[in-house]
Amino acid sequence: MGNDKYVSPLCERYASREMQYIFSPDMKFKTWRRLWIALAEAEQELGLCEQGKPVITNEQIEELKAHMDDINYDVAREREKQVRHDVMSHVYAYGKQCPNAAGIIHLGATSCYVGDNTDVIVMTEAMKLIRKKLLNVISKLADFALQYKDMPTLAFTHFQPAQPTTVGKRATLWLMELKLDLDDLEYMLSQQKLLGSKGTTGTQASFMELFDGDHAAIRKLDDMIASKMGFSGCYPVSGQTYSRKVDARILNVLSGIAQSAHKFSNDIRLLQHLKEVEEPFEENQIGSSAMAYKRNPMRSERIASLANYVIADAINPAMTAATQWFERTLDDSANKRISVPEAFLAVDGILDLYLNVVDGMVVYDKVIYQHFMREIPFMATENIMMDAVKRGGNRQELHEKIRKHSMAAGEQVKKYGRENDLVERIAADPAFDMTEEQIRALLEPKNFVGRAPEQTEEFLYGVINPILNENRSELGLVAEINV
Repeated sequence: MGNDKYVSPLCERYASREMQYIFSPDMKFKTWRRLWIALAEAEQELGLCEQGKPVITNEQIEELKAHMDDINYDVAREREKQVRHDVMSHVYAYGKQCPNAAGIIHLGATSCYVGDNTDVIVMTEAMKLIRKKLLNVISKLADFALQYKDMPTLAFTHFQPAQPTTVGKRATLWLMELKLDLDDLEYMLSQQKLLGSKGTTGTQASFMELFDGDHAAIRKLDDMIASKMGFSGCYPVSGQTYSRKVDARILNVLSGIAQSAHKFSNDIRLLQHLKEVEEPFEENQIGSSAMAYKRNPMRSERIASLANYVIADAINPAMTAATQWFERTLDDSANKRISVPEAFLAVDGILDLYLNVVDGMVVYDKVIYQHFMREIPFMATENIMMDAVKRGGNRQELHEKIRKHSMAAGEQVKKYGRENDLVERIAADPAFDMTEEQIRALLEPKNFVGRAPEQTEEFLYGVINPILNENRSELGLVAEINV
C-alpha cells in the first residue's frame, strides 16, 4: 500500500484483524452471495415454477455455490462505473461466473435484501467478538479484584480522601459497569433478526407475483431464509429497510462500553499520578520525547480518546433513525457505512487496550500504605474519642479537643508540608489518657474498610464467576496492541 492516500487509524493502529475482517469487502460480498443462494434455495423448496417446470434447478444452485467465495471484484468495479449501482454490479459479476444461474440471482428481491440482511449479519458477528473480548476483560478484572480484595486503600469522594475501601473492592466498581454492558450486549444479540425479503416498500408485492398470490409460501420464505443464515426469524414488518433504530440501539450499547472503559481509564490515570497503581510500561518504551524519566499512562489515555469518539459517534445512527422518510430514504447510506463500522472498530481497540492494561497492572502497596497512614489519623478520630470516653473522658470535651488538634495537624501538613502529627498531639494531651502506642494500635488499616473484602468476594462468587463459568471457552485472550 502506498503512502499517498488517507488510511484510517482505526485499521492501522487500533482495531484487531478479526474485527477488520468482519467489516471487510470479503465478508460483505461473500455474505451477499450466501444470501442469494439462500433465496434461490428457499424459492426452489417452496415450489416456485413456471408452467409446471422448475424455475430454479439444482444445477443452478450448485453453480452459485461453486463461486460463492471467489468474488470477481474487477468485473463488479467496472460494471459499477457504468450503472452506478453496487448491488446490480455484483449481480452482474456473479452472473458472469455463473452463466446458467444468472437469470435467477436476486429473483424477486430488492437491493436491501442483500444490503440490510448483510448489515445485520455483520453487526451480529461483530457483537459476538465484542462479547468475547468483554468477557476476557471481566475475567482479568475479577482476578485482580480477588487478589487485592483485602488491601486497604484510601477511597475518594470529590477526589478528596474519604472512608477507606480496598483495592479489590474498587475494581468491583469497574466490573459492575462492565457487567451491565454485558447484559445490554446479550439482550441486543438475543433480539437480532434479519430483514428477510420484503421487497421495495416492505409489502412483498414482487413475491406475490412470483408465487401467484400464495401468502403461506411467502410467509415461509422469510423464515427459511433466516434459518439458512443462522437466525431465529425476520422482522415481521418493515419498509424497504429494517428500522434504523436497530443501528441506534446497537451503538448505544457500544457507547455504554466506551463509557465504562473511559471511567476505568480516568481512575487508572489518577492512581498513576498518585503512584499507587501503574499501567504496563515496556522495557524500551519512551514516555516523553523531552522528559526521559516520564512514564505516561498512554494506554489509558488512548482508551479515553477512543471512548470519546464512540460516545459521540453513537449520535449518528440516532439521527439517521430520526430522519428516515416513510418506507426509506437513501440519506442513511453514506453515514451508516462510516458510523457503524467505526464504532465497532473503536470499541474493539478499546477492549484490547483495557485487557492489556488490566493484565499488566502494577500495584505499589507501600505507596498505598503510606498515603493511607498519612490520612487515617483524621478518619480514626471518632474511634480514638470513643476509646478515651471508655477510659473516663467527657465526650463533648474530647470532641472539641480533637477538633482543635485536627485543625492544627492539618495546618502542619498543608501550610508547612510536614507529616501529620495528630497522633502525637493527642498522645500529649492528658485529657485522652492514651499513649502513642495505644492510639496507633487503633489505626490498623483493615479496621476501617467496612465490608469491602466481603462485598468483593460475594460479588465475584455470586455474580461474576457464574458468568465466567458459563463462558470458559471464550476466555484466554491475550491482547496485542500497537503502542
